[in-house]
Amino acid sequence: MLAKLEPGDAVTVTRIDRLVRSLFDLFAIVQRINDSGAVFPSIAEPWADTGTSTGRMMLAVMAGMPDAERDLIRTRTAEGRARATARDQHMGRPPKLTPEQKREALVRREAGEALAEIGRSYNVNR
Repeated sequence: MLAKLEPGDAVTVTRIDRLVRSLFDLFAIVQRINDSGAVFPSIAEPWADTGTSTGRMMLAVMAGMPDAERDLIRTRTAEGRARATARDQHMGRPPKLTPEQKREALVRREAGEALAEIGRSYNVNR
């Protein structure tokens, strides 16, 4: 359908969720519709009508929301990591080997044993 749109066509949907599953998809599809010269009205969401200046403005405002949300998530995550580091809390997966096993593995490696064999004996990747 998108490939066959011509100027003056209208892609009308009953609800936006009948056309797309995410905001990212919505903006990509609406951009393709607009680039072809067609318009995009939604029956249930009149604010999303690209045939009106208000509808175009609303979609433009909404287009910035995912970026703002990503920035908020990035900021919260960085703050959480900083607090955990301040508490000297380990980040990430727990180590599979105990400190003693690590020492043993290093001694075996220095003795010339193959990494793959050492890994197999501890049931870990080389």
